[in-house]
Amino acid sequence: MKGGFFKPLLKFFKGCNAMILVLDVGNTNIVLGVYKENTLIVEWRLSTDVLRSADEYGIQVSNLFSQANLEVISVEGVIISSVVPNIMYSLEHMIRKYFKLDPIVVGPGVKTGINVKYDNPKEVGADRIVNAVAAHEIYKRSLIIIDFGTATTFCAVRKNGDYLGGAICPGIKISSDALFQRAAKLPRVELVKPETIIARNTINSMQAGIVFGYIGQVEYIVEKMKAEMLELEEEKPLVVATGGLAKLISAESSNVDIVNPFLTLEGLRIIYEKNKK
Repeated sequence: MKGGFFKPLLKFFKGCNAMILVLDVGNTNIVLGVYKENTLIVEWRLSTDVLRSADEYGIQVSNLFSQANLEVISVEGVIISSVVPNIMYSLEHMIRKYFKLDPIVVGPGVKTGINVKYDNPKEVGADRIVNAVAAHEIYKRSLIIIDFGTATTFCAVRKNGDYLGGAICPGIKISSDALFQRAAKLPRVELVKPETIIARNTINSMQAGIVFGYIGQVEYIVEKMKAEMLELEEEKPLVVATGGLAKLISAESSNVDIVNPFLTLEGLRIIYEKNKK
């Protein structure tokens, strides 16, 4: 009797000002976004912590909703992409307990609208698939997608939606941390572009090597990918960058055409729409 009364009421409240919650779980951060009528209305970042419980995440997320004057009960659907398997139990349990919903988890069996041409499609990270879906739906052309995260990924997508594959390399922060940890006399430095590449002190010298060296790596990989893709496509691929350090690197790149900081969140929204019941 009690359940029979509350279920229609819960459905009614969810239908009023209905929103969807999207979560992109990376090795360093969990990025959360709330969409209302296909518009991103708020975005948050939490530290990725596999030791945190479902209740700890639930309290954090509930507080974020409260601070943004949003109602948890208004969320009609949740979708998650993750490259951290060990955290998924806590997050899925949190969604079921605090949002009373079963989340869609990006993975095998989920409709995406792209064709993965990897030797083993299950090996492709969920974040790479989500980015490919978003870019394919938004730009509708041949693409190279660069995601500057903990690792930097380069993905090639044909105009027809074929996901060809790409390259993965250590992220710029990993490279910087490795230099600090393995060289006794070198300090940890802020990741900013110095005024000149011929630097006159240790900190600027490290910044020049890390930032300009990374830009050179990006330029070379993109040029090689463009050449291979032009053998398959008539049009030159559009290069789209996303991720935390996309603006820093893209500002000095002659190859990056567009910086879209919300590409992954948009991809999650699009995949949710393709799979919602």
